[in-house]
Amino acid sequence: MVRYVYDFTEGGRDLAGLLGGKGANLAEMTRLGLPVPPGFVVSTEACRAYLATGAEPEGMSREVSRHLAALEQSAGRRLGQPEDPLLVSVRSGARFSMPGMMETVLDIGLNDDSVQGLARVSGSARFAWDSYRRLVQMFGSTVMGVDAALFERTLATLKELRGVPDDVHLSTGDLVELVEAYKTLVRDVTGEDFPQSPAEQLQRAILAVFESWNGERARLYRRREHIPDDLGTAVTVQRMVYGNLGSDSGSGVAFTRDPATGRPGLYGDYLPNAQGEDVVAGIRNTVPLTELERLDPRSYRQLLDHMGTLERHYRDLCDIELTIERGTLWMLQTRVGKRTAEAAFAIAAELVDEGLIDDDEALARVSGEGLARLMFPRFDASRTGRPLARGLAASPGAASGAAVFDSAEAVRRAAAGEQVVLVRQETNPDDLPGMVAARAVLTSRGGKTSHAAVVARGMGKVCVCGAEELAVDTERRRLTTADGTVVEEGALLSVDGFTGDVYAGAVPPADSPVLRYLEGGRAEEDSDRVVGAVARALRHADAVRRLEVRANADTPEDAARARRFGARGIGLCRTEHMFLGDRRKLVEEMILARTDAERRHALDALLPLQRSDFTGILEAMDGLPVTIRLLDPPLHEFLPDRTELAVRIAAAEARGERPDPHDAELLDAVGRMHEENPMLGLRGVRLGLVVPGLFPLQVRAVAEAVVERTRAGGDPRAEIMVPLVGDVTELRLVREEVARVLAEVAEESGVPVRCPVGTMIELPRAALTAGRIAEEAEFFSFGTNDLTQTTWGFSRDDVEAAFFSDYLDKGIFPASPFETIDRAGVGRLVGIAVAEGRATRPDLTIGVCGEHGGDPESVHFFHTAGLDYVSCSPFRVPVARLEAGRAALEGTDGSDSR
Repeated sequence: MVRYVYDFTEGGRDLAGLLGGKGANLAEMTRLGLPVPPGFVVSTEACRAYLATGAEPEGMSREVSRHLAALEQSAGRRLGQPEDPLLVSVRSGARFSMPGMMETVLDIGLNDDSVQGLARVSGSARFAWDSYRRLVQMFGSTVMGVDAALFERTLATLKELRGVPDDVHLSTGDLVELVEAYKTLVRDVTGEDFPQSPAEQLQRAILAVFESWNGERARLYRRREHIPDDLGTAVTVQRMVYGNLGSDSGSGVAFTRDPATGRPGLYGDYLPNAQGEDVVAGIRNTVPLTELERLDPRSYRQLLDHMGTLERHYRDLCDIELTIERGTLWMLQTRVGKRTAEAAFAIAAELVDEGLIDDDEALARVSGEGLARLMFPRFDASRTGRPLARGLAASPGAASGAAVFDSAEAVRRAAAGEQVVLVRQETNPDDLPGMVAARAVLTSRGGKTSHAAVVARGMGKVCVCGAEELAVDTERRRLTTADGTVVEEGALLSVDGFTGDVYAGAVPPADSPVLRYLEGGRAEEDSDRVVGAVARALRHADAVRRLEVRANADTPEDAARARRFGARGIGLCRTEHMFLGDRRKLVEEMILARTDAERRHALDALLPLQRSDFTGILEAMDGLPVTIRLLDPPLHEFLPDRTELAVRIAAAEARGERPDPHDAELLDAVGRMHEENPMLGLRGVRLGLVVPGLFPLQVRAVAEAVVERTRAGGDPRAEIMVPLVGDVTELRLVREEVARVLAEVAEESGVPVRCPVGTMIELPRAALTAGRIAEEAEFFSFGTNDLTQTTWGFSRDDVEAAFFSDYLDKGIFPASPFETIDRAGVGRLVGIAVAEGRATRPDLTIGVCGEHGGDPESVHFFHTAGLDYVSCSPFRVPVARLEAGRAALEGTDGSDSR
């Protein structure tokens, strides 16, 4: 029989796939001898079985009962017994930490009878009724589906009636009244009474955790983080310990290093006389964890000792939840903590210095996505002015946007293209869609371990928490500062996640230190610990990676920047960008030419302009390969808009004027060239074969630029790439013409000109006939944008806005295939082309020049597919360098690189 339930003493962190991250780490702490309240885990296998059938898997209830009996025996109490009840908590725990899963349910086992027993044995009736009201509230909202806001409203009304600022000041009688109000609310909303059976409470809570796996918020988070939908979640059942038993009790969240900056030390929040959920919910402002040294010196020393044990054991930043029950410290959870990109690089470098990990492990712990965040701008400190307020810098970055006060409005405005800042008193899991949509999150309550802080850090969003000076009024959709300034919804706010400052209006940004370093500011490496950590990671990545990294660049300026960023050449130089601006008139002349002489005149005028462009790019990349793609888009893209021309002519006729003959000629040309789907029409190699002189012009410009750079003492390494080849004959014809022009230029100049000729693989037929195409191609470069379009059979411009969001919601796309390579379809074509191309030509150089070349996950695929290089935009070159190194170390498809 399949086993579904495991005691904490039976597991360890190596079983995270089975026990979930929470359960596996509780088991690991138990093995280490740390003070963990005992409990058991219902496995992810049970969840998957339940979700597949809609019914509790056979035997699971018996196993739960058996483990519960063992827990009761060790405690000397039974679950919910009236005179001295054993109470348990139920928590969700997937393999990966996932905001959006079911919230914790505490105090399961309490009912109208056992609450009296808890009051007697604890010596505090207030504590017992406070625990009972928490159970009814948590169970009612998470298990029975009552809107949590209804409970909050009931509590807020009672506090207002009693004139108290928070729930701590409610009396025992108030809490008894609150419990009855909550039970009435549950009955009114659901039509059933709050369950009095402890066994029923436990069973329903476990099944509710399973159900939450497919909740809207959980699915949203999985889509964003590319977490598979079939993992399922485990359920942790644990004996309750209480932080709300008085001033000698409390709960906290601790980090062994600062998760925002990575600096070593004791970081976290503590809340006396409170349960753990109060800390992360942000409903009461916490005190720094360092205050525990004054409040409870013994527990403080024990905590420091346990934190050291955990960091040495996990060899990483640890995130810890703790409860102190009447002077006794209990460890309720640990995990490798989420951190900002800044902290990730700093911690990885410092753990190497401390001898806990090596350089390979350090590289595995950072990511290209994190590096990209560190390249984002910060606010220009000289132009910030006086802040409206200051809170806790919970997640770094700098962002400006319109203030919005609820999740739905954030989603609506962001979908319309507006940048927004989500402002809340505190966030909760229902705010997840708004947090995804917002540029930044600002809360007036909560600390660095609040929901807003933890989720924002995980998503890389700018976040400032606990800005207590701000009075946030979500109903009236505005905030008020300490000096009375009112900020209405829609007004611009700027949020600085590095300092915690909040400003009115949009603050101008400034380059980040990491970007300055990458641009050549080597002094930054020694003066800034994060920059130094980034430099070390990139150096190691460059040392171990097999994939070269090139850049997509069309101007000398872009080429020079790409080289500063570490590019080892240009993998795509798009020549069509050289036909725009003032040069468009010359292209019009070429298109409208009626004779060979007229066409030759236009081409001759274009030649020196293209030659100058190529000369500058080859100079910037001297000694490195520069792959120049011949003209790809259809010629009509260089002509005026058809409708605009028709309107201009009609307007002239309406005024009784004779239309401009040139306009009429252009309209006729546009009409001749009109295509229903230009992406699949006369473009690329087809254009070069049917428009006389076009490709020879470009090849001559390349060849003459090579001659000019050679005479100047340079080392030009131009390569000529033919786009959109679908058949080897197309490439053979173009290659013959290229060879002729190169020979002519060499003879005229007396300088040898050698330019390898290859092709873009961007059509399925090209991939499927790659063996034959390799007979004529000296290199392949995958144009993955067009290969994705032609493989899927859709035009990117037409479909992204039309149905991509629906496809993502339905799980058809785990991510946009234009952002991350579609391994099953496009990736398979890449694999076929690599294998067949190299079977024909073993020394065939193969790269990719679509923007997938800068996507971290795609880089791992290209590594395993055997490509020689990736090429991407200059800004993404450092990202690709880092991920190429990580891919080489993992030796995998990169699926575990998240």
